[in-house]
Amino acid sequence: MLKNTFRILVIVITLLSSLSLLKIDKEEEINTIHINKVFKENIIEEKPIGKIVIEKIALNKDLYSIESNKNNIEENITILKESIDPKEENSIIFIAAHSGTSNVSFFNRLDELELKDEVIITYQNNDYKYVINKIEEQPKTGYISGVKENKRQLVLTTCCPKKDNCQLLINAIEKES
Repeated sequence: MLKNTFRILVIVITLLSSLSLLKIDKEEEINTIHINKVFKENIIEEKPIGKIVIEKIALNKDLYSIESNKNNIEENITILKESIDPKEENSIIFIAAHSGTSNVSFFNRLDELELKDEVIITYQNNDYKYVINKIEEQPKTGYISGVKENKRQLVLTTCCPKKDNCQLLINAIEKES
């Protein structure tokens, strides 16, 4: 089994080398595989598709498409792939970001929000206004559990700022006109 896995790995490396996607650096004692810039150059840098605004905590940050390489928690606020487009009736958008003190801790003040506070999502030139209707802490398991509302819904999540192994969930529903 291990022999077959090694053979497959050698074949993949050989194939990628022949396609000029890998470069084996033999000048070092240990061969190091470098991925050429070809991969990065082929990634399309997308423009923001919208933004999230929470005036109470002075948050005004761009949002990127789920498919965008900029839609990642290491650089930005992230729309999770389980989200349903806000243009859809009864949609649900899951948005996550870091809390803490780093320069990417965009949700570091999320715990200051209260019931009835407002969150605005601008998405493809449309504003969706949400009002917070539930705030809770859940054990940090990699999953979010909650109730799907019969309205457009927004769920914001981050690590609990004052507790370990805990995630903060802010649930908001579409604001009545």
